[in-house]
Amino acid sequence: MAIQDNGTREKSNNLIENLMGYIDTRIDIIRLEIQEKLKATFVNLIHVVLLGIIAFLCVIFLSIFLGLLLNELLDSSFWGFGIVALFYIIILVVLLIGLDKKVFEDVADKAFDNTIYKSDKREKNI
Repeated sequence: MAIQDNGTREKSNNLIENLMGYIDTRIDIIRLEIQEKLKATFVNLIHVVLLGIIAFLCVIFLSIFLGLLLNELLDSSFWGFGIVALFYIIILVVLLIGLDKKVFEDVADKAFDNTIYKSDKREKNI
């Protein structure tokens, strides 16, 4: 008595192979997406750090320039730097006391809007 499977065993093997191939491909796609996001984050981080350094140097040299200019205008060797320092102290006090953290949270929310689940939204549109 012979058992006939009519090719169902072969079809199930093909189905399992196709399923495993799909899973492997999906894992590779996820790895590539993660790699692209990491690369973009690294490039943005380097860009922001360089811009921050240049902006910091500009502020420093502009402050020195203003201090020297005020020294020249006031015919003093230290009042110009004192005025510039007082300006920065006023800005510090305003930031420490006057501004609420909610302002910065709102800015962060707008800056990072639609960044975490962007890939999920893209997949839903397909």
